Amino acid sequence: MMMVPMPRAVAIVLTLLAATIPPARADDRTQLNSCKALVDRAAQSQPASARPDDAELQRCRQIIREWTLRDARMSVDENGRPLR
Repeated sequence: MMMVPMPRAVAIVLTLLAATIPPARADDRTQLNSCKALVDRAAQSQPASARPDDAELQRCRQIIREWTLRDARMSVDENGRPLR
């Protein structure tokens, strides 16, 4: 078995670890707002060629559904103020 020098082994481990970390994502509320805009644009566009990908629309509709259910269970708004 071949021995790898310690600094090189650490560099390899860090590289592998960095490759497994998911990329940074937009804020959830920002993602919701962009999905709402995408669905609105898709509803307003007439020609099928101008519409976004169906898979992307389905994903955005699912995100909107999940947020709707989440907001229904919450007792505060996104700023932390009570709803009631």
